[in-house]
Amino acid sequence: MNGETAKELFFSLFDPEGGIKRKLAEGIETTIFVGENVMVSLVKCEPFAKGEVHAHPQEQWGVLMEGSGKRFQGGKTIDVEKGNIWQTPGNVQHSFEAGPHGAYILDIFSPPRDEYRKEGEGFGKQDGPEN
Repeated sequence: MNGETAKELFFSLFDPEGGIKRKLAEGIETTIFVGENVMVSLVKCEPFAKGEVHAHPQEQWGVLMEGSGKRFQGGKTIDVEKGNIWQTPGNVQHSFEAGPHGAYILDIFSPPRDEYRKEGEGFGKQDGPEN
């Protein structure tokens, strides 16, 4: 376990202590956990909060754990509800708007996003197009 104790490798979806905090947009905050090849982001969205359209080279998977919303991806809008899972290939424009009761999303990135390895605000910047 590379010198880490077992307890240091376990976290909770519902009490995400020990992660990296990041405010993505007004009403959208995340807690991030970084591994060697995968990054997990637990995103809490207030009712009707909306993220900016962006893209990044990493593949991203999302799981809507609670609530509802609209997923904007590749020029389409898809209504999503609790239990829906989506894949976003690298460099595809995407965003999310929470429904009337907000949303709680588990996002998984591979490989990890370097700009999310530290606390901050926004969706991060990559070389090339803004995201």
